Amino acid sequence: QVRLVESGGGLVQPGGALRLSCVASGTIFSIGAMTWYRQAPGKERELVATISSGGSTNYVDSVKGRFTIYRDNAAKAVYLQMNSLKAEDTAIYYCNVISRGLTYWGQGTQVTVSS
Repeated sequence: QVRLVESGGGLVQPGGALRLSCVASGTIFSIGAMTWYRQAPGKERELVATISSGGSTNYVDSVKGRFTIYRDNAAKAVYLQMNSLKAEDTAIYYCNVISRGLTYWGQGTQVTVSS
């Protein structure tokens, strides 16, 4: 059974930084795209950043230049470095991994940006 375990969320002041981690456990092969989504209260879930198996990345416009996604294939992990955080970044952040046509989700980690 495959599980995605996220960590690194918390409360941070505007302008601060956090690093989210997502590690896959269990038997999982040929990991494809790894993606971070977020969902703020009262809003739909949105894609924040994605990285392909080859390392290509894409970001939602609102985080470009502030967030960086990267992966460690050997560790079956994906990370999201978030700098210059803003109040509007407050949301639950979810990790998503695609492997052999199957999609896996983490349980989510809360990020709150507030003074």
